[in-house]
Amino acid sequence: MLSDLLDEKSVRVGVAADDWRSAVRASLQPLVDDGAVEVGYVDDAIAGVEEHGPYFVVCPHVALPHARPESGARRAALGVCVLAEPVSFGAGENDPVKFLFPLSATSADGHLGVLADLVNLLSDERFLPALDSAETPSEVVEAIRTIERSI
Repeated sequence: MLSDLLDEKSVRVGVAADDWRSAVRASLQPLVDDGAVEVGYVDDAIAGVEEHGPYFVVCPHVALPHARPESGARRAALGVCVLAEPVSFGAGENDPVKFLFPLSATSADGHLGVLADLVNLLSDERFLPALDSAETPSEVVEAIRTIERSI
């Protein structure tokens, strides 16, 4: 379950971002602050998009920023970042992105379980509106827990 990895201090709402790079940095900063990832992990996540395109924009309006584990993932962690205004990642019909779920995975396939859990939540029509209306990190965490219990 996503809520097992989620801590309120890794959740940010109403985040201002000028572009996709600042959105990725803002979303991953709580994981840096908490020691889950090193600063180089953030740089590698951005470099990955610059090199390979917006591969971690997984569906309309949703991105899962992450990098290779060897780039500085210290432990598994997840955050939530809800932007005040969506930004374009150059992801075609999946743009603009408003919801980012920054992830630290310590193995190459460590993000797959989180991605599966996220897909389950995204399939619930209440999920993104609940995040969008949340005003505090605790409201985000509670919304995720509530929806997880009901699916």
